[in-house]
Amino acid sequence: MTVNATPARELPAQVSDPARLAAVAASGLLDTGPEGAFDDIGRLALALTGADMAFFTVADERRSFWKSAVGAVPAAERENGIHDSPCHLLIGTGKELLAPDARTDPRIMDLPAVSALGMGAWAGYPVVSPDGHVLGGFCVIDKNARPFTPQQCEALRILARSVSSEIALRQALREARASGDASAALARTLQESLLPPCLPRVPGLDVAAVHRPADATGAMGAEVVGDFYDLFRTRDSKWSAVMGDVCGKGLDAVKVTTLARYTVRAEANQHHNPATVLHRLHEALVDQRVSERFLTAAMAVFEPTSEGITGLYASAGHPPALIRRADGTVEELNATGILLSPEIPASRDDFDETAFRLRPGDSLLLYSDGLTEARDRHRGPLFGDDRLARTLAATHGADAATTLDLLWREASAHAGGHAVDDTAMMILRVPPEYDGH
Repeated sequence: MTVNATPARELPAQVSDPARLAAVAASGLLDTGPEGAFDDIGRLALALTGADMAFFTVADERRSFWKSAVGAVPAAERENGIHDSPCHLLIGTGKELLAPDARTDPRIMDLPAVSALGMGAWAGYPVVSPDGHVLGGFCVIDKNARPFTPQQCEALRILARSVSSEIALRQALREARASGDASAALARTLQESLLPPCLPRVPGLDVAAVHRPADATGAMGAEVVGDFYDLFRTRDSKWSAVMGDVCGKGLDAVKVTTLARYTVRAEANQHHNPATVLHRLHEALVDQRVSERFLTAAMAVFEPTSEGITGLYASAGHPPALIRRADGTVEELNATGILLSPEIPASRDDFDETAFRLRPGDSLLLYSDGLTEARDRHRGPLFGDDRLARTLAATHGADAATTLDLLWREASAHAGGHAVDDTAMMILRVPPEYDGH
C-alpha cells in the first residue's frame, strides 16, 4: 500500500542530496522486480531473529521503494511515501535504528507506516552505495513489541552489509561490461570486497591475516578467485576463524565465496561446533545452487581462557592447520571432512572435529593451498608441506604479522617471485606475556 505523505515531518537534508540521489539512480534498483538474492537475505533475517517481515528498501526524495518484502506483505504493495517510512531516519543519520516498541518510540510512532504495517518492533540498518551514500535500508518488523538481542543485531548488521556488497558487486560488474574492460584492477577490487577490511581485536591475542594475489598477468590476473578468510565473534565469549578456497575464478567463484562467508557467519551464531557449521554450509550450496563450483574450508571455533585458548577445529577437504608451539615445534591439526559441493551428497557424519589448545607462545596457522603449491615458472618442485612446516618452525618468537610476512617471503623466493595462484593466510597467536584478558 502507498501511504499518503505526512507534511508535518521535516525530512533530513541527506534525503534530497543530489550525490545520494545520483547513487540511487546508479544502483539501477528502483522500480525493478523482486530478486531471489535479496529475498534470500530477507528470509535468513527472519530465521535468525524470529521477526515477521523483512524489507530491503531503496529511497529517492519522495518514496521508499520495496525492492524486497518478505513476510506478511501483499506482493502488489511495493512502496510508501518517504515521509511515512522510518527509512528516511537511516538516511539522515547513516546509523542503525532499533525500536523495540515502535508504537511508543517518539522517533517513529507518528509515522503512518507504523500502523499501516502493524509494527510492534522495528530494527533498521542502512544500505550504502560503493561510495558511501545511504541508498535505503534493510529492516525487520515484528508485529509485537520486543527487544532484539545483541546476537540478532550483529546478524542483521552482517546481512545489511551483504546487501551493500551485492549492490557494489553488481555495479562494478555492470560498469566493467559497459566498458568492455574486465581489468585486473577491478578484479582486485572485487576480491578485496570479499575479505574483511581489517581483523577484529580478539582480547589478549595477536592475530594477522594476508591475501596475496596471483601474478597480475594473463587471465588469472584479470579475474576474481575464491580464496577467503574471516574472523568474528559469535555467541558468549566464543570466536570463529574460517579459511576457504573456491575452485576456479570469475563470477561463479564470487557467488560461492559470498554465499560461503555469510552462511558461515550466520550459522556460527547458531552452532558452536565447526563441523555443524560446515555441514550447514554444504546444505546451503545444495539448496541455493548459485554455482556448480566446489570449495574447501577450514574452521576453528575457540574461546580465550586463563591459560590461552581452547577450541574445536573442522575441515572440509582443506589443507590441515598447523600449530607452532612456543618451543618452535610444529604440529599438524587435521580433521576428516569432504569438500563442499552441490554435486556431492553429505551428512553431518561426514565432518569430524579435533580439539586443540594454545598456550602462551603458541600459534595456529590457517592457509590456502596457494602457499604449499607455490612453484617457479618452469614448474619446479612445490613449496610443499614439509618446507612450510620447517619455515613456520623457523619463525619461532615472531609476532603474528611478522610470521606471515616471513612465510610469504620464503614461498615467493622458492617460486622465483612467481605466484601462480592466490594465497591466503591467517594466524592466531597467544603472546608469551598472555594474561588471560
